[in-house]
Amino acid sequence: MTGRSVARFLKTEAGGGTLLALAALAAIIIANSPLAAAYFNALKTPLPLDLGGWRIDATLKDWVKDGLMAVFFYVIGLELKRELTTGELSNPKAIILPVAAAIGGALAPVLLYWLVAGSLDPRGWPVPVATDIAFALAALSILVPKVDPRLRLFLLTLAVVDDLLAIVLIALLFSSNLALTPALAALALLAATWALGRRYALPIWFYPLVALVTWALAKESGVHTSVMAVAAAMIVPPRPAAGDTTLISKLEHAIHPVSAFVVLPIFAFCAAGVSFAGLSLAQVTSGVPAAVALALAFGKPIGVTAFVFAASRLFGAPLPFSLREIVGVGCLCGIGFTMSLFIGGLAFAGDEADESAARLGVLMGSTLSLLMAGAVFRLRVRATKEDGGA
Repeated sequence: MTGRSVARFLKTEAGGGTLLALAALAAIIIANSPLAAAYFNALKTPLPLDLGGWRIDATLKDWVKDGLMAVFFYVIGLELKRELTTGELSNPKAIILPVAAAIGGALAPVLLYWLVAGSLDPRGWPVPVATDIAFALAALSILVPKVDPRLRLFLLTLAVVDDLLAIVLIALLFSSNLALTPALAALALLAATWALGRRYALPIWFYPLVALVTWALAKESGVHTSVMAVAAAMIVPPRPAAGDTTLISKLEHAIHPVSAFVVLPIFAFCAAGVSFAGLSLAQVTSGVPAAVALALAFGKPIGVTAFVFAASRLFGAPLPFSLREIVGVGCLCGIGFTMSLFIGGLAFAGDEADESAARLGVLMGSTLSLLMAGAVFRLRVRATKEDGGA
């Protein structure tokens, strides 16, 4: 992807992250206002889809989580395919540090969650694994407007790998009651489209159409729709398109704004609403909320920093950033938000009290991570000024 394309992508992420924060804030305010009952009842509104022999019984919240969010995961799949073919992940030497950071940023929060709440409620351990790309990049743009572009690309690559790990977890943990026929039909459709795309120049609209059919088959198969959305994106070939771009980039830049400015804010508005009524200090500082919050805020920077330095020593990969910058990026990775809220909804599905506790933990951990990142990067700027004036 060209430098101009990268800049446009990051600008969309930053703008989408800001809108995401506003949508989440609106949800929290409404959930603690006289409109709270209407808000929570609206999310439970039944919206069945009946197409003769095919019926989906779902609520508004279900459609947002399994329907709209499939668009988000399709964009993630396109990002992964782009990175693997023409981006940072296509260079084995360049991916050592961000991959190590992503692994450490996934393992340390899981271990910290288990230490705090593993015996109380082990279901929530996948919640702090993922990073919110849009929120993290938006925060970096605000905290350090003139940041080194390499640090921003490092965070982007780390977050993409982080989300890949989260998608693997979703596939392993939250796909159930597998129906073999629709699952095989989805795989056959994807395989046939991939083979045709390698041989012929299929029209660009054909790939989202295949993704839509695959989504319908995923609903029938029991494989989570997010996993199938990523798989549908991965079959898009990296062939050149009009101008100096590729088919992947063209499709990504067509759908990415819809994901960033429409899908994610709607999801945040539906998922971030937490009522503080009746909450005690003991409930907030113990159990699932505390475990998720601590895992995000402290597990992420500890894991990212430790694994980056370990990988640098083991593989001889040069460190292009200072310790302070790596810790700052680790703190930004603690902004799990979208992905953590999504996984929390899957982990505690059917248990409103525990799902609400997980949401509270995600909000606390993401907020604390943002404040910690701000402090770290503020120290970085101050140290740079002092060094420059010396």
